[in-house]
Amino acid sequence: MKILLASPRGFCAGVNMAIESLELALQTFGDPIYVYHEIVHNQFVVNSFKGRGVTFVNEIDEVPENSNLLFSAHGVSPETRRAAAARNLNAIDATCPLVTKVHLEAIKYAKEDYTIFLIGHQGHDEVIGTMGEAPKAMVLVEDVDDVDKLDLPANEKVAYLTQTTLSVDDANRIIARLRERFPNIANPPKDDICYATQNRQDAVRKLACEADICLVLGSQNSSNSQRLRELAEETAVKAWLIDGPQDISPDWFQGDETVLMTAGASAPETVVQQCVEWLKERFDASVEFRNIREENVHFPLPKVLRNLQKN
Repeated sequence: MKILLASPRGFCAGVNMAIESLELALQTFGDPIYVYHEIVHNQFVVNSFKGRGVTFVNEIDEVPENSNLLFSAHGVSPETRRAAAARNLNAIDATCPLVTKVHLEAIKYAKEDYTIFLIGHQGHDEVIGTMGEAPKAMVLVEDVDDVDKLDLPANEKVAYLTQTTLSVDDANRIIARLRERFPNIANPPKDDICYATQNRQDAVRKLACEADICLVLGSQNSSNSQRLRELAEETAVKAWLIDGPQDISPDWFQGDETVLMTAGASAPETVVQQCVEWLKERFDASVEFRNIREENVHFPLPKVLRNLQKN
């Protein structure tokens, strides 16, 4: 067996920033500390923090007044911020800057009276937060069929934005259909799909043709991890999305396969290495490192935490 270990893989700059923010907040304030939604969509990360006293909540009113609260990497709506302020919470914003960029674009287009199509997945934390910036101006579009159902004239003043963790190919298909229906549609000067999502998809796209099986490290509710699994399957490779070695079945292998291994942007490297060791122990697998692109992006911690570091 041979493992093709894809790179880039795993944590992106936004996830690193969010996790570092929670680490520093925990060290500074101690528990109890609360996080609105999962800090990132990864069960290993979330359970690790739960074990250290962090409480994850789905509603602001679950947080006692005057408590310390961290907003997750996926961003929140203005309504959520107001609810936190009303409870006098010490709110620390760990939203990924690339998500914040989409929020600012939504505000800009709404002020200019555009109807905004948000390309994304219903119910995803990022989508909920972004649509909250301009709920009356935004329409969620999940696929090409949704575009065809839009009841707007071709000359309507419209713009599109995208969730940052989409499949690049899927997003491009939807955008192409939007342009067919609305030739004058506006869009941001720079794509919304984040660099890390694109890089991890590019690595799978390039390497899957050399593999028999693809293992994607990531949780089931991780949008970008699901897209990696789907992308591998589109190349006719058997692919599984797993949280760690406990999810691997020996029945998936004969023992002589080439296994492409990658990880979504919220999956820690520790679980990748655990899966590598699992395959080494059982199938005497060798590892070939395949790096298709360098990543050197870093996002600063939230200002309130940077000030704490100075003090």
